[in-house]
Amino acid sequence: MRSIWNGAISFGLVSIPIKLVNATESHSVSFRQIHTEDSGRIRYRKVCELEDREVSQAEIGKGYEDADGTIIPISDDDLSHLPIPTARTIEIVAFVPADRIDPLQMDAAYYLAAGGAPAAKPYTLLREALKRSNKVAIAKYALRGRERLGMLRVVGDAIAMHGLLWPDEVRAPEGVAPDVDVTVRDKELDLADALMDTLGEVELEDLHDEYREALEEVIAAKAAGETPPEAPEPAAGGKVLDLMAALEKSVREARESRGEQPAPTEEAEVRPLARGRATPKETGGKKSTATAAKKTAAKKTTAAKTTAKTAAKKTTAAKTTAKSTAAKTTAKTTEKKTPAKKTPAKKTATRKRSA
Repeated sequence: MRSIWNGAISFGLVSIPIKLVNATESHSVSFRQIHTEDSGRIRYRKVCELEDREVSQAEIGKGYEDADGTIIPISDDDLSHLPIPTARTIEIVAFVPADRIDPLQMDAAYYLAAGGAPAAKPYTLLREALKRSNKVAIAKYALRGRERLGMLRVVGDAIAMHGLLWPDEVRAPEGVAPDVDVTVRDKELDLADALMDTLGEVELEDLHDEYREALEEVIAAKAAGETPPEAPEPAAGGKVLDLMAALEKSVREARESRGEQPAPTEEAEVRPLARGRATPKETGGKKSTATAAKKTAAKKTTAAKTTAKTAAKKTTAAKTTAKSTAAKTTAKTTEKKTPAKKTPAKKTATRKRSA
């Protein structure tokens, strides 16, 4: 890796010679501007306005434009003699916990390479001190014409430096959050937690730039005189009526994608908003599961009531039969115990005549 800056780390009275190298690289596909009629390259030429001629890179310097339009030339020698200690030094000013650094301040990343054998001992000392303290070093340094803020931390066996934005360069999030009162239910939070747990973690090494890969396929196809691959149709979507339904469906789909069985709980149905009113035929042709369940429960309840009534009738009939049998038995017993009274024949006859 080629160094882009040479200097030293100032660690109290200890000076560590280092070389600054880029820790990241861009893999994005770059394009050239062309003339659409004949594919000719479009180039920008650097022309001096006073002499009206093209100038070479060696003739180009830096200048500051004043408020009245006056140009004040600034040479590289002027920049190298700035009256600040960080011109060629990464000056450590403090050690703080890593969570004190707002990720919004993170900028470019660099590796700090030891500048030769004499730098090995102090370089290792600073690295091990950072490891044992579980802290990061805050430093100032000058690069590309301005003083910057940096954070030093350990990455493997090396020391890395992240450029930081100055605190006044980070905007406050004013007017970004919703300005309406929203109530989030505990059940919604539980489903959101379940979705987070189901999605789980990911190895960042497994992630890749699909846009760049697709763009390279298009370029390769056109270079070979073939038809570029077509983009897949986007999934049809609609507005979800219920946030709970959306969360439940997301959890279910995430579990299915991981090969897990869905939870045995009744889940709400996610339906897109209808664009027009449904006709009676369309409405009647589709019955919801809830309606069918209600009708089934009603039928079971009616059948249970009928069975109960039938059982009651049978019980009443059985009681009536038992009473009749008991009455007949009592009558027979009474006839056996009580002898029949004999009426004199004369009196009976007299009564018949009188009648």
